[in-house]
Amino acid sequence: MFWTALIIETTFAHTEELNNLLIELGALSVDTHDADAGTQHEQPLFEQFDGTSETTWLNVEITALFEETVDVTVIMQTVVQNTQLPCLPVYRVKKIQDQDWVRLTQSQFEPIRISSRLWIVPSWHQTPDPTATNLMLDPGLAFGTGSHPTTELCLAWLDENLQGGEQVLDYGCGSGILAIAALKLGADHVVGVDIDPHAVESSIKNARQNQCDQNKAEFYSVDYMAKADQTMDGWADIVVANILANPLIMLAPLLMRTSKINGRIVLSGILMEQVKEVEQVYQQWFKMHLVREQAGWALLIGIRK
Repeated sequence: MFWTALIIETTFAHTEELNNLLIELGALSVDTHDADAGTQHEQPLFEQFDGTSETTWLNVEITALFEETVDVTVIMQTVVQNTQLPCLPVYRVKKIQDQDWVRLTQSQFEPIRISSRLWIVPSWHQTPDPTATNLMLDPGLAFGTGSHPTTELCLAWLDENLQGGEQVLDYGCGSGILAIAALKLGADHVVGVDIDPHAVESSIKNARQNQCDQNKAEFYSVDYMAKADQTMDGWADIVVANILANPLIMLAPLLMRTSKINGRIVLSGILMEQVKEVEQVYQQWFKMHLVREQAGWALLIGIRK
């Protein structure tokens, strides 16, 4: 059995009306994502503690899944007739074979060895080394399964540099993997913050799965932090932010405020060609240096002046 995937290129302004119409036309599911995801033009969504935000993508792809027999030409004609689109949008069609999606997905995720004492292990796998620190983490809606080079860079740094007893802020926590790892590796208290409520829920779930003390592992949405007027100024011994270069640059004053004097900041999600630009911004407050590179991604470390 096959399914028909209709992929439409559009802009953020037309996203909602297209999503609603495609569902009305029989789409079994509709997925909206940044058309530039995975490139240097990727535009992640983020907010600051004061509630200001950058919440639109320049280029959007909508993927609608239909039954195999759907007439895509009729669907697209209806789209043009019933939306504010000025013309027929660029689109393409893919045939997708029905599979055991659960088994297929699980087969793509194996335990990941970060170091001799730190592993990331999906729940359906045996723990490779019971004596190591094993983070039980399944792939989900939030970024951070341990497989991306930037996540590995941050995890390796935490493994090598945590001394025990630190207060750690994970800004853009995604799945919570970095905050949970920090707690498991000896941090006294970790706080994860993310723009996406689903990421916060995922972090809380993963913290419970890893038997983290809920009084020592806290996760909040940026929106909650802003409305609750909660500040973390001067709180963190270590600030970790694995996002992307542009939001890191915009968030620099906020992340600086959360860091203690002589505290450390750990930045990733930065392509090697973006290192100098990010360094230049953070050097106002931190002594910055490039620690290492992996697959074209950089890890920058700073010490608060």
